[in-house]
Amino acid sequence: MKRIITATVQDRSGVLNRVTGLLQRRQFNIESISVGPSETEGISKMTLVVEVEDEQRLEQVTKQLNKQIDVLKVSDITDKAIVARELALIKVASNSQLRSEINGIIDPFRALIIDVSKDSLAVQITGRPDKIDALIEMLRPYGIKEIARTGLTALQRGHQPQVNDLATYSLLK
Repeated sequence: MKRIITATVQDRSGVLNRVTGLLQRRQFNIESISVGPSETEGISKMTLVVEVEDEQRLEQVTKQLNKQIDVLKVSDITDKAIVARELALIKVASNSQLRSEINGIIDPFRALIIDVSKDSLAVQITGRPDKIDALIEMLRPYGIKEIARTGLTALQRGHQPQVNDLATYSLLK
């Protein structure tokens, strides 16, 4: 089962290597990993998508990550309310006659043409991975020359009150 794990870490040399090394030693396959600065100076946020066989192995990996000296917090956010996005750059074979046809394909995906050359064009798309996969399949007949994807980046949505969190009010009080 695929799991989305976020880790808040110290922004220091070697942290990424130690995290990926731990996962590699435990034989976890990292499907994607994205790392970048957080809202706090000196702190980075990692988003890892890993393949895990069962809950026990998931618990093992989160505990092992929490033991790392530069790791401040680890969360499995797969089953929580999250916002998740990915960026892809796709270079497609194209000539001047096909450009308007390709533009018509990418427009409903809210993708942008970011570079044009004599024999190709580069498309930028952001969104859920399934949206990116769908666009790639639509562009495949034109001849995809190159694809670069960032991997998933995710965060939890703001607190959404549950029914039992809402205060009850009465006009009879």
